[in-house]
Amino acid sequence: MDWLDALQWPAMVVTVIAAWLIGSQRKIRRMIGFWCFLLSNALWIVWGWHARAWAMVILQMILAGMNIRGANKNETDNPAEK
Repeated sequence: MDWLDALQWPAMVVTVIAAWLIGSQRKIRRMIGFWCFLLSNALWIVWGWHARAWAMVILQMILAGMNIRGANKNETDNPAEK
């Protein structure tokens, strides 16, 4: 197995860590979670391109856009956290 085939495993681990962090009530942990999701999106895109899994590549691009949106919304002040 070459290293690009093995890339799916760290991508999966980063995705799980990101999902855990996004569920936090702390703003900084959520932000780290969004950055982890963006890293996992990039890893999945590289793996999907290599595997010619075009639906995965498109899905990850869409999810990256949603993660950017979520990170931006996380940046805004939340009155419940004050």
